[in-house]
Amino acid sequence: MKSHMPQVRLQKFLSEAGVAARRKAEVLITEGRVTVNNRVTKTLGTKVDPARDAVRVDGRVVVPHEKVYLVLNKPKGYITSVDDPQGRKTVMELLRGVAVKVAPVGRLDYYTEGVLLFTNDGDLAAGLLAPRSNVEKIYHAKFRGQVSQTDVEKLRRGVRLDNGRKTRPAKVDIIKRTDKHTWLVITLTEGQSRQIHRMAEALGHVILKLARVSFAGLPYFGLRVGEYRHLTSSEVAHLRSLAGLAPSR
Repeated sequence: MKSHMPQVRLQKFLSEAGVAARRKAEVLITEGRVTVNNRVTKTLGTKVDPARDAVRVDGRVVVPHEKVYLVLNKPKGYITSVDDPQGRKTVMELLRGVAVKVAPVGRLDYYTEGVLLFTNDGDLAAGLLAPRSNVEKIYHAKFRGQVSQTDVEKLRRGVRLDNGRKTRPAKVDIIKRTDKHTWLVITLTEGQSRQIHRMAEALGHVILKLARVSFAGLPYFGLRVGEYRHLTSSEVAHLRSLAGLAPSR
């Protein structure tokens, strides 16, 4: 009987099934943790027929499924994690009604709100997070007190963080000033842990509120805090282009 689906490379199959990104899938194969029809397969490039071959990772059956792409308007008070040993609320609790297992792309801090992407497309997630992709992340940050134009220029050029690493040049502009606060719009092309808070601290400032208003060109327009939606095909194509991937078939 003829196969209903074309054969694909094993690491590609694992990635598209949401097991792991392509590189990690290759490691799983070479470590002997993957079987095809009950036989351990350590050869990269091995081809499988998703419709007929039984693929397992660490003994668990891998089931191919449709790729899912979501954008969430994350509220503060949730950690960006699939689960939490400490029992804190995670962003996964906000994805009610999503039957397919997905994972967040990158992180937003516990108190940070805004755009957070989810997918089971491991290659896309890895591509968007790779430093070479230069994916833009736009934030609105509320600073305590006055931020001088001199400090804005320093943020634009890059500042030295507490680990000694200097940040990449960033786009920074003042949105609004009051007697007590300064609002800045900050565009980054990197994603170090708590980066904007640490950039502010390097200049002696404190951030009171932080929201990511765009990730890779995706805004949260039309989404209330805590709501999510599926991406359109054109949005997915845009993300795949940014990640250096071919269009979806």
